[in-house]
Amino acid sequence: MHTHQSDQDLSAFWMPFTANRQFKEAPRMFVSAKGMYYQTDDGRPILDATAGLWCVNAGHCREEITAAVTRQIGSMDYAPSFQMGHPLAFEAARKVAGLMPAGLDRIFFTNSGSEAVDSALKIALAYHRARGDGQRTRFIGRERGYHGVGFGGISVGGIVGNRKAFSGNLMPGVDHLQHTLNIAEAGFSRGQPAWGAHLADELERLVTLHDASTIAAVIVEPLAGSTGVLIPPAGYLERLRELCSKHGILLIFDEVITGFGRLGAPTASAYFGVTPDLITLAKGINNAAIPMGAVAVKREIHDAVVQSAAAGAIELMHGYTYSAHPVAAAAAIAAIDLYQSEGLFERARELSPLFEKAAHGVAGAPHVKDIRNLGLVAGIELEPRPQAPGARAYEVFRKCYEKGVMVRYTGDILAFSPPLIVQPEEIERMFSTVREALNETR
Repeated sequence: MHTHQSDQDLSAFWMPFTANRQFKEAPRMFVSAKGMYYQTDDGRPILDATAGLWCVNAGHCREEITAAVTRQIGSMDYAPSFQMGHPLAFEAARKVAGLMPAGLDRIFFTNSGSEAVDSALKIALAYHRARGDGQRTRFIGRERGYHGVGFGGISVGGIVGNRKAFSGNLMPGVDHLQHTLNIAEAGFSRGQPAWGAHLADELERLVTLHDASTIAAVIVEPLAGSTGVLIPPAGYLERLRELCSKHGILLIFDEVITGFGRLGAPTASAYFGVTPDLITLAKGINNAAIPMGAVAVKREIHDAVVQSAAAGAIELMHGYTYSAHPVAAAAAIAAIDLYQSEGLFERARELSPLFEKAAHGVAGAPHVKDIRNLGLVAGIELEPRPQAPGARAYEVFRKCYEKGVMVRYTGDILAFSPPLIVQPEEIERMFSTVREALNETR
């Protein structure tokens, strides 16, 4: 039996990335989920246009994953990964490695995307030190990049609001590339913008400024989601890869959002045909059933770190109590099997043209400043209200919820990333609902 919101004390839970006072004055409560839909505490179905939080790629409450989790928690709820092991950890690693680009077949498990990023940064430092290149300690991120909320991730990230409250304690030795969004040059692009590949050449300027011998890694999202769906210009990622290879700098792709089918391929790396040195993963890794993340690492990076240590010594002084948690690993194995047996990555690719057409169909609605898309991801940027940034997008978000569709908003940008099981009529409903909400918004 579920407690209705009016009967429940909401004060104890300090909600993350939420306007707590605003929410608790008019809560939006989900009590169950199935397939493409949540159900609210007052019995309304809500079409999930965001796969939860970019993560429920196979849809909600899939029986195959539920069964795997139930079996595992009933047979072994927890086992440590420090100096001990359990079979599912190694099986899950093999499953994840099988979806990665060739060569990225060493998997370090974490519990979230934030932890995956901090782990990747540490691995990059450990690699250079193992090779006798320990002066390579600098990281290059990108403006408007989101790499989670650890101090490492905030430091290499480029979201001003996330950085300013903690600015005095961020990592030293970090610089940032310019972001790639330019609406004046590439507004309303369908797929990758034709303009902007040259922005990757900013890395050459930073190399000249800092000297390549001090730079450990460049970290970018191949497609940036949380800051408003920023699509990489055609040729941009290829140029970054070329420059990193030229200067001996590791390239890290943050694929916490784009991993596991979001673009119609196992990874964005595969979609773009650009292979980084490390990939951070989370969210869709096990359909968000149990918190889990990972870093996929090139074998030669792994081997350099492991083989540099003395026999019997711990090679990487890093890890988490819940790394490769048995229940999370069981969910990952079941989720990856489900993605493959149902051809969900291929399905996302097939639906992408319809999704693109529906998203750009909102172009003539009031307040729309830009629309951008790739795969099953779309962003609709709105003109902000004077002196009230974010207010218009929040109003549209709320109106869509009232009409039975959950979208995501960040600043004045609406973001869409439905489960890969979405039906064509549900895609049409998402964007027609947004159009209705925009027509009702001042």
